Amino acid sequence: MTDSDAAAPAHPGTREQPPRFDAGFRARHAELALGYGGGGDPAEPDLVQAMQMVLHIPKVDPPQRSSLLEAAAAAVVSLCLDPRVGAGGEWESRYLNWKRSRIRKVARRARGAQWISAAEVDGVTVEAGGALARALVPGPVGAIDPRIRKLQIGGTDLEPDQPAAPDPELPVLWVNSALGMSVGKAAAQVGHASMLLAGAMCAERAFAWARSGFRCAVREADADMWSGLCARAGRDDVPETVAAVRDAGFTEVAPGSMTVIALAPGPPDGNLSSAMNDSDRDRTGGGL
Repeated sequence: MTDSDAAAPAHPGTREQPPRFDAGFRARHAELALGYGGGGDPAEPDLVQAMQMVLHIPKVDPPQRSSLLEAAAAAVVSLCLDPRVGAGGEWESRYLNWKRSRIRKVARRARGAQWISAAEVDGVTVEAGGALARALVPGPVGAIDPRIRKLQIGGTDLEPDQPAAPDPELPVLWVNSALGMSVGKAAAQVGHASMLLAGAMCAERAFAWARSGFRCAVREADADMWSGLCARAGRDDVPETVAAVRDAGFTEVAPGSMTVIALAPGPPDGNLSSAMNDSDRDRTGGGL
């Protein structure tokens, strides 16, 4: 099967339903807002928890790096706020086992039939600018689905591109270009950033982002811009919601390296209730 034969829909294997600002969404957001990690790793290495991510990188006409990272970031946060990870959902226990332990993400690449097979494994696929990425329901590294385990972690990379200036209405995830991260490493880092950013927002603002499909922009920051972003990340009086990612240093970068700084328009406690209509609200929970 050729890459053209393996063209995939934007959201294979998912149930496309518009988000609702109900008690379930608020509970899932509250869990995300608690942060993650803290549980440490189990003594048995095969029980270490990780989210596998699959990046669609065909041989012919590969996607732009920035678009692929945008898809990866949106896929991760989409999964974290999906109804299936909430109370009583089919993914709840697997998600919480991962989120409450030491967070890990592993990005793999796929093309052709590999991508079609990956779409059959539980997860969420997002398309951005023609690029496709899939975040899979987390689980122990010793029990990775064989269709995913065989996918390469390293290998093909994508060169940095020169996208247009980001839409001022969108969250922007700024990647520290000085670190020279591979596209797989960067995908994991922007996935961390999208989780942190959604958790830092108030529930109303996170819901507004969900309604957009968690659209975001990913851009590279040079040394001068990165210095300014670090200064903004350390202040409490900035007019944006800010989230910064420090890497544990398992691969590619030194422990404690700041890899991504995410900025979203508006403060974290901004009130967006006026932007939501009655169909968005929980009809049994009395609104916001």
